[in-house]
This record gives sequence, C-alpha cells and structure tokens, in this order.
Amino acid sequence: MTDVMGRTAFITGGANGIGLGIARSLARSGAKLALADLDIGALERAKKELQHLTQVETYRLDVRDRAGYASVAAEAEKSLGPVSLLFNNAGVAPAIPVTKLSYELWDWSIGINLYGVINGTQIFLRSMLDRGDGGHIVNTAADAGLAMAAPGVLYCTAKYGVVGMTESMHAELKRLGIGMSVLCPGYVTTGIVQRSADAAPPPQAPLTNDQAQRASARLDQIDQRLQQGISIDSVGDLVLQGVRDNCLYIHTDRMMEEPILSRTAALIQALPSINQHHGQA
Repeated sequence: MTDVMGRTAFITGGANGIGLGIARSLARSGAKLALADLDIGALERAKKELQHLTQVETYRLDVRDRAGYASVAAEAEKSLGPVSLLFNNAGVAPAIPVTKLSYELWDWSIGINLYGVINGTQIFLRSMLDRGDGGHIVNTAADAGLAMAAPGVLYCTAKYGVVGMTESMHAELKRLGIGMSVLCPGYVTTGIVQRSADAAPPPQAPLTNDQAQRASARLDQIDQRLQQGISIDSVGDLVLQGVRDNCLYIHTDRMMEEPILSRTAALIQALPSINQHHGQA
C-alpha cells in the first residue's frame, strides 16, 4: 500500500480535466503538488483553488521538451522535496481521419501521448529507485489503449503503447518497491476534445467542406459522449484508491468490456492449433 500523505506528487496536464481531479484528491489526502500544464490560466486557477489544502507549485511545461522537463523537475523537487508520486497524465485526443495523417500529426500526438509518459518516467524513476523509499507512477492511457475506439488511429496507437509500457514495467518495478498503474478512463466530463482540436497541427491536405462538416459532427458526437461520463473528481478518487492499493489497472467504468472480450477472442482464434504448432497434419 502506498501512502500519499506528505509525499510530493508531480502531475502533467495537472490544471485541467482528469489531472485536476487527481490533484484535488491528492490535496485532500495531504500530498504536496507540482502541477505542470501548458495552460497558464488554468494553472493559476488550480493553484488558487488548492493552495489552502496543501503546498502547490505550478509550471508551464510541454512534456515533449526533455530539457525543459528536466529543468522543471529539478525546480519542483527543490521547492517541494523529492517527487515519489508521478502522474504522467498530459494528453491530446486527436480525431483525424487516416487519409489526412501527416508526419507532423504523428509527431505531435505520439510526442505528447506516449513520449510525454516516457520522458516523465525517465526523468523521475532513477531517483525514486536510488532513494529506496518507494513511490508510485500512474500513466494515463485510455479505453482506446485496450481495444479500438474513438477518436481513432493516432490516439489508439499512442495509448496502446502506454498500456504496454506500463504492463511491462510493472513486473520489474514491483520487486523494487515502486508501484505502477495504468489509468484507462472511459467517458469523463472534460474538454479534451476541443482543446485537442485547437492545438492540433493542420492535416496534410485541407479538408473539403463536406469533410470539415463530418469532422465537426464527429467531434461534437465524441464531446457529447464525454459530457455523459463520470466527473473528474470521481476519477481522481479512483486513481487515489488505485495508488493506495497498488493496482496495475485503474478503470472508470465497464464500457469496454465487450470490445475487450471481442479482441481477446479474435486473438485466441487466430493462434495456430496445437497440431499445427507441433508440425502435425
């Protein structure tokens, strides 16, 4: 069991959405907070809200910038003490058709959703291990990291990577006293869809009027589903409990049960038979 009281937590994407929900739960439980985000206004609001509960420092950070990340990490630890709770939560949810992909879009999405997780882990893990006083890392993936789901290929590719990274590191780190969890949220009431659309590089070729209308309708549909989901505060409480219980998987609902079962069944069915495996007719 990982106790968060008195520990320093570093949360990327910590001023909006799920990151803010996690920050609220940790603040109520006595953790000190280092919140990193690109949204300066949201950082100011989050600090104003939470500073009466605990010590809070905020940092503007692009998680793709390794040198900038290392500098912010050092500054946070100087102000708040060693980070032993890491929440690699910053993410974007691009809904770009596969026919409109570009290297720029791949680099943007993978850079934030996957390399942001890698960068945070690489920066903080070594010192966690060297101190020997335990710790916990939570990587935010998505239900789209477990089976194909909206918004599509850019998102699923990165989130599958986050799930695989967390699963493979979990077994090794468990023996070394570091907890590892992957958060796979379903629909949560956040504004990530619109923020992602605003921040995304333009597609490889301009959309036709018809394509633009379909893309807008798709974004509206996804956003409507999100607004029917659970609150960011409920997710924060689930994450806190997952850290305390050292859970590998943290889910917010059962909406992906059937897609996961279908994918698993398809994988099993595609395996060669025992007779084929042994070269028998």
